[in-house]
Amino acid sequence: MVREANVKQAGAEKQLKEAQGKIDVLQAEVTALKTLVLTSTPSSPNRQLHPQLQSSGTRGAYKHTGGHIRNKSASGAFPSSPAKTELSSVSIQPGAKEEREMDSILFTEFLMWKEQPSLDRSSAFLSRIYREDIGPCLCFTRSELSQLVQSAVENNSLTIEPVAMSAVPMIKASAVECGGPIKCALSGVSRLCRHRIKLGDKGSYYYISPSSRARITAVCNFFTYVRYIQQGLVRHDAEQMFWEVMRLRQEMTVAKLGFYLADQG
Repeated sequence: MVREANVKQAGAEKQLKEAQGKIDVLQAEVTALKTLVLTSTPSSPNRQLHPQLQSSGTRGAYKHTGGHIRNKSASGAFPSSPAKTELSSVSIQPGAKEEREMDSILFTEFLMWKEQPSLDRSSAFLSRIYREDIGPCLCFTRSELSQLVQSAVENNSLTIEPVAMSAVPMIKASAVECGGPIKCALSGVSRLCRHRIKLGDKGSYYYISPSSRARITAVCNFFTYVRYIQQGLVRHDAEQMFWEVMRLRQEMTVAKLGFYLADQG
């Protein structure tokens, strides 16, 4: 009986140690998440907070809730295509230093928007960005589908997920409508499509090329940041926020011109 009691005591102590270890891990995760929410921005994002920034070999499907890309979205690392052009080919000349100068009109519009931040495009700040960046970036050959994509991005209901290239696509709509693993549904161009999008919780999947994905991602990144500002999660001064917005606008312009980062994974 003594031996049996000792065995039970040893088992209980082992379970206690395991439970304490789990509590320590959970407490550490809570602390880390609090830090991530307060420090992550699109220019220097925390990869734990933004799994879409991980390479396709390490990420799973997920959906974008608090930010812009919903749980299944995989928007950060851009896969390669047969006609890829890497950003490194347009880098600044050696010895040159990139300078910047604030545009007073743009900064004034941003400050006015920041007083009462919202996603209402009637403000001068968002109206300009819709006209100069968002609209052109999401303007694809298939105009009707382009409008649906923009609405889904605005409503935070767009899903992007990687495609298992070995799987045979099971779609009810025609191949012309939804594209396919070798044809982009948005541009109509024949490209290897490693990702597909879904507009809302119901409906068909649409296969998209790396370039189309980069353009959608650039717009999503912008919306993510302005949502952060709107929710009071950005702990920067107005000038730092402004320059981050300008960088995100630059990202949309670059993506519209056909440049994207290739996924080395």
